[in-house]
Amino acid sequence: MVISAMGIHAKVMKVLALRQLALSIVAVISAGLWTSLQAATVEGMRLWAAPDHARLVFDLSGATSADVFSLDDPARLVIDLENSQLEADPDSLSLEDSAISALRTGTREGNGLRVVLELNREVEPRHFTLTPNDQYGHRLVVDLEYPGESAVENPIDPIEAMIREQEIQAQRAGAQVRAGSDQQATEPTSRSSEQAKPHPRRDIIIAVDAGHGGEDPGAIGPSGTREKDVVLDISQRLANIINATEGFKAVLIRDGDYYLGLRQRTQLAREQKADFFVSIHADAFTSPRPQGSSVYALSQRGATSETAQWLADSENRSDLIGGVDGSLSLRDKDQVLRGVLLDLTMTATLNDSLSIGGQVLDQLGRVNRLHKSRVEQAGFMVLKSPDIPSLLIETGFISNPEEERRLRDPVHQQGVAEAIFGGLKSHFERYPPPASLLAWQRDNQRRPGGDEYRIQSGDTLSAIAVRHGVPVNQLKQANDLNGDVIRVGQVLRIPSS
Repeated sequence: MVISAMGIHAKVMKVLALRQLALSIVAVISAGLWTSLQAATVEGMRLWAAPDHARLVFDLSGATSADVFSLDDPARLVIDLENSQLEADPDSLSLEDSAISALRTGTREGNGLRVVLELNREVEPRHFTLTPNDQYGHRLVVDLEYPGESAVENPIDPIEAMIREQEIQAQRAGAQVRAGSDQQATEPTSRSSEQAKPHPRRDIIIAVDAGHGGEDPGAIGPSGTREKDVVLDISQRLANIINATEGFKAVLIRDGDYYLGLRQRTQLAREQKADFFVSIHADAFTSPRPQGSSVYALSQRGATSETAQWLADSENRSDLIGGVDGSLSLRDKDQVLRGVLLDLTMTATLNDSLSIGGQVLDQLGRVNRLHKSRVEQAGFMVLKSPDIPSLLIETGFISNPEEERRLRDPVHQQGVAEAIFGGLKSHFERYPPPASLLAWQRDNQRRPGGDEYRIQSGDTLSAIAVRHGVPVNQLKQANDLNGDVIRVGQVLRIPSS
């Protein structure tokens, strides 16, 4: 058989190409194995302590895997990092206010790192790794949850909570009647002699949420000012002003340098029976030129989508069955009626948010420039509470050098806090919740003398007038009512006949 020179050359070239390919594959595999064998270095350790949890973050030079488990007698949490070594100084880590009383490190099986946390309380640990982003490299996050603890350091008084819960129940019952419930009021005569109980005179509860926190610094100004720091300062000042005012109580959602999930923030406000939720932030832009304060309420589109999500998400179904806030049972209602009830609540909440937002914006305009002259609407997650009026306030542009300086200034921070509360107070003095001290003060200043009656589900103005033997017009005049609209839980002054 005769083989041409061209044929031999082609075969040789083919063999050489295959050999080169094989060498390349081996090189790639070897490089991968070498990379995987390289130790990940723990370059830093950071700890944030919150009332209900602590978060420990390991900053890593590369990806690694970790095994986390608990030991008893004494209580410890062990964190084993495979093929890792420690460069950070664990002694520089402040353990104050956390569940960790001491931290020890050591080598494990020659090429691993073991970190042992000595614990001073019960914890429920969880951990996860994060890939690099614009701000951080590889990270291992270890969360220590404290079972049974609240993220709010000074929760609402149990008696105040009970009063607020009763008021919410009455409001939701009224919404159910308006939505077309078959349960109508009992005969008027069955309540003809029923008098109002002593007025609760409860505080109006304002949930103050300082945005970002912990590992999330928020926006950073040209001089390095972190949004999470200035908004916490403003929030604490706002809470102090609220607590110093008769008839008001503040609940700080975040009172330290730690992070809370967006939905967790509104959930905490709901648990504390808040009448209003305000989230404090500082704006930023790629250009240093924009400046001024802004006020945001939830957009109508955001409200509609949130209603749909509450109806659709399995995680919210239990809330809907037990009540959005635990008071209105929807267990026996069909999907359409559930939607109507939730939509009624969301619409009322949005209207209140816009009304309060206008008052706050007016006050902010007296201490700072306004970026927008009206209340903006957007789909921010922290505004998506179906049952609590909410605002997000951008106190200024931290990306603007002048406003960054002012946001750091304690005098300006106090002025912003006073302006925000001025708007809130103005609204609630005009429209106080029925069971609040402000409502009691308003009613007694305007209508001294006479009996009182607290409106119940199914009541009408005419039926109340007949029941107490007074003309409807006289009842309206005594209570400054222009129409026939009344609210469940509202206290009416019954004029002497």
